Amino acid sequence: MPNSKPKKEPPPMSADALNPLYPAIAPYRTGQLPVDDIHTLYWEECGNPDGVPALFLHGGPGAGLSPQHRQFFDPAYYRIVLFDQRGAGQSTPLGEALENTTDLLIHDIERLREQLGIAQWLVFGGSWGSTLALAYGEAHPERCTGFVLRGIFLCTRSEIDWFLNGIRLFFPQEHARFVADIPETERGNLLQAYARRLFSGNPAENMRAARTWSRYEGSCLHLLPHPEVAETFGSAAVGLGLGRLEAHYFLHDAFLSEDQLVRNVDRIRHLPAVIIQGRYDVVCPPVSAWRLHEAWPEASFQMIEDAGHAAFEPGIASALIAATNQFKRDGTL
Repeated sequence: MPNSKPKKEPPPMSADALNPLYPAIAPYRTGQLPVDDIHTLYWEECGNPDGVPALFLHGGPGAGLSPQHRQFFDPAYYRIVLFDQRGAGQSTPLGEALENTTDLLIHDIERLREQLGIAQWLVFGGSWGSTLALAYGEAHPERCTGFVLRGIFLCTRSEIDWFLNGIRLFFPQEHARFVADIPETERGNLLQAYARRLFSGNPAENMRAARTWSRYEGSCLHLLPHPEVAETFGSAAVGLGLGRLEAHYFLHDAFLSEDQLVRNVDRIRHLPAVIIQGRYDVVCPPVSAWRLHEAWPEASFQMIEDAGHAAFEPGIASALIAATNQFKRDGTL
């Protein structure tokens, strides 16, 4: 049911005074959407209730929303819809992997769209949000007016292996902390080693592993160090959802067949899209964005030369806002 008063906001996950974000806004409507016997999703609407609909898909899986995510869109023009995916943020239960698959997330998006009476929307997603945006679009192209995609993650096995092992080539200290609690005998398969700790029957062990996993990712997001972001990622509120659900989705190859998102891109090639990628993105290396662009040459491709992975890096934030403004100028409906 909708709520007239929004819940207390979590702290921002990242900030930079140079970012050209739109001014901070509060939701004009929020709600809780029960999607099955386990999961209830938090959702919110911001901006212009009569504006052009835009859907924001957060990363992770499991990272949840930040209030700043509302600020990539002109609130006078867009009807901005945001929600916490299953097991993330203000959705409940936090970090729950049961009944949590990509197909179910796509079904959730459709339920939310129908509940809000929206026929079509611009789909905006970064990192895992780009994965889900592509999967949703390929399943329901008729519901999409276009895409803004950032820090592309196709959830292939090579990308998962890179996250778990390859990042140490650029962030050796951070990777050393990531594996510190894993015995040498288990480090040959870090995903399985973490899964044993994240999904054991010991809540304290689950939380410790999840926060270590999440802090590792948060330490590698930016071109330049942002230790405050790593600490936010390592908090209980963010860590449990991010750590458990990333491992869960990695264990199951995101419930996608290998390279499914690239193979099925013809389903959405007729739609306008912007692909934005940080040149020095170590979490989601640029080769994935380039592979997507090769399969989708009609999409605009922008390599941000002074950025890593985070959406709030100044160059990436500028490009994302330029993209939503371009859709505004072109008209998406």
